[in-house]
Amino acid sequence: MKELLRTTDPTKIALATLLLEGEGIPAFPMDVHMSVLEGSLGILPRRLMVRDEDLFMARAILAENGIAGEE
Repeated sequence: MKELLRTTDPTKIALATLLLEGEGIPAFPMDVHMSVLEGSLGILPRRLMVRDEDLFMARAILAENGIAGEE
């Protein structure tokens, strides 16, 4: 698995996941439950992971839709 997106914005993770799944690329969000440790402040970034072989196409899909890879 490779990291595709790292952000503190949960809406970016949701949008990116939706776009990728619409193209048949499975995406796995990580660090989703870290808000419990941080006190729900939203300061710890969340990551979106994809399979190694899907990384190139996934980056192209996000770039095409104006979603940056890191924040």
